[in-house]
Amino acid sequence: MRALEFKSKIKNNRILIPAKIQTELQTKKDKDVRVIVLVDDSDIYDDMIFQHATQSQFLKGYDDTDAIYDTY
Repeated sequence: MRALEFKSKIKNNRILIPAKIQTELQTKKDKDVRVIVLVDDSDIYDDMIFQHATQSQFLKGYDDTDAIYDTY
C-alpha cells in the first residue's frame, strides 16, 4: 500500500480532495483504500498544559495548616 498525504478542510461533512490527488485516485478505480483522519488538536493540548501549570502553581501555595479545611 502506498500513502497519499494531503491537508484539507471539512466542508458540509465532506473532506475536500485536492485535484492532484483526485487524478491519482481515478487511476486506482475499485481498489481498496485505508483512510486515516488526523484532526489538529493543538488548542486542546495547549489547554491541558495550562491546566496542569495552574494546578501545580496553586498547590505550591498549599500548606499543612490548610488541612483543617479538607474535612468540610
